[in-house]
Amino acid sequence: MRRSWTFTRRSEIAGPAPAVWARVVTPEGINDEMRPWMSMAVPRGAGDITIDTLEVGRPLGRAWLRLFGLLPFDYDHLTVAELDPGRRFREESTMLSMRAWTHERTVTPAAHDRTEVTDVVTFAPRLGLVAAGPLLRRMLAAFFGHRHRRLAAHFA
Repeated sequence: MRRSWTFTRRSEIAGPAPAVWARVVTPEGINDEMRPWMSMAVPRGAGDITIDTLEVGRPLGRAWLRLFGLLPFDYDHLTVAELDPGRRFREESTMLSMRAWTHERTVTPAAHDRTEVTDVVTFAPRLGLVAAGPLLRRMLAAFFGHRHRRLAAHFA
């Protein structure tokens, strides 16, 4: 039985790459992309952080995910494994629901002061959720589509 799934979401955003990057690495920008469906709390004690300021390879702690911004339903034990500031990050984490979660986001300048944003997500559900993998893949791909639409709307 298949144990992990991957999907890619790519969009062109009407803004310059430095401005898009500055938005997507902040808790405010991340939460704006996720709204209204969910939000993600900064791990306790993390202070005023961005992805750019994290220590690569060092687990940050549990970032609780809240349904509709209110109801905790999962957590992301965050670790930024790779970082190319201004261009790319790769998160490799575990979650309550996932044995493994990898999210790679790349921000690439495009023509006419636009930016291509690409997310590649690979996930491996915990044993009880493995059978739901194909459905989770569709749901998560749709959610990342929502995130890209929210990001595009911010720069529209």
